Amino acid sequence: MNTTAKCQHCGKEVVLPFKCSYCNGYFCAEHRLPENHACPESWRARAPREEAPPIIVEREPTRPSYKYTITYAPRPTAKVFWFSTTELKHLALGTLLVLGVGLSFIQSEELTSVVSLTIAFTLSFLLHELAHKFSAQHFGLWAEFRLTMQGALITIVSMLLPLFKIISPGAMMIAGPATKENVGKIALSGPLTNIILSTIFITAAITFQNKFFWTIAVFGAWINALIAFFNLIPFGMMDGLKIFWWNRKIWTLAFIASVALMIYTYLWIP
Repeated sequence: MNTTAKCQHCGKEVVLPFKCSYCNGYFCAEHRLPENHACPESWRARAPREEAPPIIVEREPTRPSYKYTITYAPRPTAKVFWFSTTELKHLALGTLLVLGVGLSFIQSEELTSVVSLTIAFTLSFLLHELAHKFSAQHFGLWAEFRLTMQGALITIVSMLLPLFKIISPGAMMIAGPATKENVGKIALSGPLTNIILSTIFITAAITFQNKFFWTIAVFGAWINALIAFFNLIPFGMMDGLKIFWWNRKIWTLAFIASVALMIYTYLWIP
């Protein structure tokens, strides 16, 4: 049995990690306390304690194998489509970093290209993260965007390098009890949003005659296809691995669609 895991705060590999009783995350000894890993559910430790409703366990005796239906309470208290002040600050800073990546193409001779890339990068980033948030809140889970040190540094490096462009200033943090299917659907919502946006931008590029709007549409289609492809890679903490664990057929269809869109839209880039 595997008894090792990475601390979800510092990434350190630890044996027999500590499990937070509030957010259900796993942490090293240094970050096991809620206040040491910025636990999003730490407010529960300070809230007045009430007697928790009983856990109802029902056994189904008619089947030869043992099957249990377990009801956990209280239910998550996350509000649907709700933003905290802290999350809005992190989203604003993340958006500024993404805008910086778009503006890093300022060496381009065409001003329209710079504006197009900036708009496309920012729109793709925001809608991808918000799709994760709204999908998680739809299932009654706590979900808020947070900047990460590693992601912010990668995004800043992307501003300085001419070819290396990755926008990943942070991630949508999700907490609460969830099934494998719900986790897969939440993960799919981000790349699927980019695939839909890429298709919409392709349609717009075919429709628009104005060069400025055509350039925005072309770059928007390509960037969204690229973001979808990158996030669908089934590795590490990427969305693709969660989707792959949930439903391999759906992952395959989404991955093929992102590759096809990425190749098709790349041929359009001026």
